[in-house]
Amino acid sequence: MTASGVRILLADDDALLRAGLAVILGAAEDIDVVGEAADGLAAVESCHRLDPDVVLMDVRMPGIDGIEATRRIVGAALPARVLVLTTFRHDEYVWGALRAGASGFLLKRTSPERLVDAVRTVAGGEDLIDPAVTRDLVEHFVRRAPGTEAGAAAAAKRRLGPLTEREAEVLALVAHGLSNQEIADRLVIAESTAKTHVKRILGKIGARDRAQAVVLAYQGGLVG
Repeated sequence: MTASGVRILLADDDALLRAGLAVILGAAEDIDVVGEAADGLAAVESCHRLDPDVVLMDVRMPGIDGIEATRRIVGAALPARVLVLTTFRHDEYVWGALRAGASGFLLKRTSPERLVDAVRTVAGGEDLIDPAVTRDLVEHFVRRAPGTEAGAAAAAKRRLGPLTEREAEVLALVAHGLSNQEIADRLVIAESTAKTHVKRILGKIGARDRAQAVVLAYQGGLVG
């Protein structure tokens, strides 16, 4: 992210949607739309050429889809972070995007304000999952968890055991889709403190990222 703000690339095969996104995001003083791409290959090429901070990536596009484009961008170790924006809430798209290395996942029906905040969140180094798809994500993991659902729940509870009351409170907010800044606002603490809490939580429960932490929170009964 440059001193002038967040550089963003829009990747979607719907020209009208790209135009609308450009208007919404371009209206934010700290966001600069530096380019557009109508397919996955163009998105990857534009990432190499334009060096955006964030790619707002559609899932279904001609050529290669958004998931494969994300995989190539991440695999090339480009600095751009990918925020997937899609109509589809089904777990195969969520899981596919996260496995490919996406840093965030939002549904297209999200509000303009939420979209702008999500871009800032991802540009700032955080992961973000739309609360609307959290349940699908959890069910995906549960179906693939070793043993029975009861066994997975017991295992999750053991991993959540070391958390302090405050850390459990923070994890519950993470599970409801709040960013570090939103957690800080809710708990009346500094954003840096919220970030420290989240980092410590991931370490204590052995979660590799926020997505896995959310799954453990649901499986362990911290939220329902």
